[in-house]
Amino acid sequence: MIVGVPKELYPGERRVALAPAVVPTFVKAGCEVLIEAGAGVAAGFLDAAYADKGAKIVPGRAELFQTAELIVQVLCHGANDKNGAADLALLRPGQILIGFMRPLGSPETLNQIAATGALSFAVELMPRITRSQSMDALSAMATVCGYKAIIIAADLLPRFFPMLTTAAGTITPARVLVLGAGVAGLQAIATARRLGAVVSGYDVRPAAKEQIKSVGGRVVELPLEVKDAEDARGYAQAQDESFYRRQREVLGRVVSESDVVISTAVVPGKRAPILITAAMVAAMAPGSVIVDLAAERGGNCELTHPNETAIEHGVTIVGASNLASSVPYHASQMYARNLAAYIPHLLKDGKLHLDPEDQIAGDTLVTRGGEIVHKLVRDALASSAEPARKDNQ
Repeated sequence: MIVGVPKELYPGERRVALAPAVVPTFVKAGCEVLIEAGAGVAAGFLDAAYADKGAKIVPGRAELFQTAELIVQVLCHGANDKNGAADLALLRPGQILIGFMRPLGSPETLNQIAATGALSFAVELMPRITRSQSMDALSAMATVCGYKAIIIAADLLPRFFPMLTTAAGTITPARVLVLGAGVAGLQAIATARRLGAVVSGYDVRPAAKEQIKSVGGRVVELPLEVKDAEDARGYAQAQDESFYRRQREVLGRVVSESDVVISTAVVPGKRAPILITAAMVAAMAPGSVIVDLAAERGGNCELTHPNETAIEHGVTIVGASNLASSVPYHASQMYARNLAAYIPHLLKDGKLHLDPEDQIAGDTLVTRGGEIVHKLVRDALASSAEPARKDNQ
């Protein structure tokens, strides 16, 4: 199996799909590794480092795609909504494509990948089971985002995070609220605690309470009845609008008392729920900071501007959508380790081997033989087409 690693095309993307340290793992699994020249430079990995580990440096993108049987990227077409379509002409029938594809958020782009005849695997569809924990790239990148969100907030906040006892008096610690206690939220809580803040966390899932406590956070208890808080994959499920309305009413006081709010609540394939209204923002103290990690899906804050940092009512609202790229060295290293566990799992004697009984392969395989074969993606595609059909009737 010839594995190819191209440069990332997304503007400002600094990650690379494979780090030099994992190249020997692929060689041991019977693979030859090709790296497009300069692919890892922005992440801190020089071509010489790849060559030292046994990879071959290829000067051009077209040559890489033409030679490689398996292409691994960070942001494939779909996840790369800027210029990812440029790679479609380079894909060929039977070629394997692995990476982030945003299959539930942009299902229509999967039709375009399917039309190339390539077999594509979306890493964000990795099942949350024990066997696949080391392959879970979505959780790995969420860890990076949760960490960086706190670092950004600490930089922008005109206050100290920790309590300090000085000759000029005692400085009280910052109050941080984290909405959503998934991987990103828990990492944000842990990082804020390490910086000395007083941290609270809230999540609709009852199981999240112990997780919040385990990383040093206080649990925000709201008198709300939650039905079917999470799906079979462990992700939070969307609630009805009446629930979100009541949630906003009782969250208002907690938000207004916080110096920093990190919001992470997303539902796969759907617009992020609004948890922070304009009125809540107006009630926060001047200089407060909101980092909205759901900005890519519309944002949890009503005043979030995706990919922008804005000041509203004296509050700084960060709508960054690609924070993992801002920590490219370790983000690439973590992603590469995920792939180094995942890709050999798909191979047997150096060739692709799809076991119909294997949940890992079955849950991540999206296109094959010119068609979308993943049920969730087909359902998402049908749902996105439904409004258009109604408009035409």
